[in-house]
Amino acid sequence: MQVMKWSALALAVTAATTQLAFASAQSESNGLIEDTSFDIFNRVLYMNRDYKNRYNDGKNTAGTGDNGYREETGYGLRLLLESGFTQGTVGVGFDAHSLSSIKLDSGSGRYGTGQFDKDSDGNGADTQTEVGGAIKFRVSDTVLKYGNQFVGSPVFSTDDSRILPEVATGTYIVSNEIEGLELSGGHFTAGSSQTSTDRDTAGLKSADIVGISYQFTDNFSAAFHASDVEDYWKKYYGNLNYTLGDLNFDFNIYQTDYEKEYSADEFDDNTIWSLGASYSLGAHTFTLGYQRSTGDHGYDYGVDGGGTVWLTNSVQYSDFNGEDERSYQARYDLDMTEYGVPGLSFMTRYITGDNITTDSGDEGKEHEWDIEAKYVVQEGAAKDLSFRVRHAVWRANDAYNAQYDDSDLNDTRLIVEYPLDVL
Repeated sequence: MQVMKWSALALAVTAATTQLAFASAQSESNGLIEDTSFDIFNRVLYMNRDYKNRYNDGKNTAGTGDNGYREETGYGLRLLLESGFTQGTVGVGFDAHSLSSIKLDSGSGRYGTGQFDKDSDGNGADTQTEVGGAIKFRVSDTVLKYGNQFVGSPVFSTDDSRILPEVATGTYIVSNEIEGLELSGGHFTAGSSQTSTDRDTAGLKSADIVGISYQFTDNFSAAFHASDVEDYWKKYYGNLNYTLGDLNFDFNIYQTDYEKEYSADEFDDNTIWSLGASYSLGAHTFTLGYQRSTGDHGYDYGVDGGGTVWLTNSVQYSDFNGEDERSYQARYDLDMTEYGVPGLSFMTRYITGDNITTDSGDEGKEHEWDIEAKYVVQEGAAKDLSFRVRHAVWRANDAYNAQYDDSDLNDTRLIVEYPLDVL
């Protein structure tokens, strides 16, 4: 969409010609080398998905064999170098990254957890390495970056739920010239998955995005974002977030208009929204959520990033985003700091969805129960080393399982992470 391309350019021109009275990030630059940071991020992930109804049923999709489950362990090493900016009106810098994975355990009958590429024998690739970088420019408090990068926009968000993250290729600009106001825009032409070193495994032709968010008060913020993904859809996203004492309300909404090339004229649009309300009481946080999908199709995403689903009921396995689906969530979090164990936390939640439109005409239903425990080392040589256990139980009725050729499953993940700040 040409309008969005020019909108991103307009932001850059405006930022470059606007001089504000207060000190900016660029005016306080210490130099290209002086402000450089280098981080090493280590992650080990064990993941098991047990498909309860998929053992030798003639339609097994769990792996490449008939085990009825997927089970793999991998190690991911992420090196990230972020330079400072040269001094002067226009600062210039660069970012560089290296993403490597090592298969610790897999097999042709258990392959498919989304951690590794597949080799010619149907096994997970033993090792993978991807390197990339971006050049960046800063004027005042506006940064424009071109190249390979990680993006966190509600309408274009790279996913980081496996051992390595997705990477997008394109141009992205973020402006914070006015306190509390953030403007953003981008044009992306490729996206790599978490399982491949290829630059464009997502099949993305182009995606143009714009966004604006404003912090009205310490307690209230709002945001609007839009995207145009060629041959797929146009998306519009809104968010309202309000905090009243220990009570927080978070509202999210997507409107998606599907392109004819994607839907083959079978469907046109989807609207999905969610409202979450959380109450904190000391170490305890209680959350209730409601989510509603309407239109003639469910909410789709993926080519615009595997993380492009900023909704209350998007949880460990399901996003509760079926056609006409309505879903409800109850969640409880416990922070053990107040009980003398800083760094230890627990979470459990239950989500149930119904009213899903299926091809058979029968109502689709699903529900998921998640439990999680996490511990982060607080001090010493192993400071910030974390251990996390996640378990999900997902079930659906026959109408919904048949609709997507899916299966009831249990999803278990053990995650160990260790970030190191070298510079």
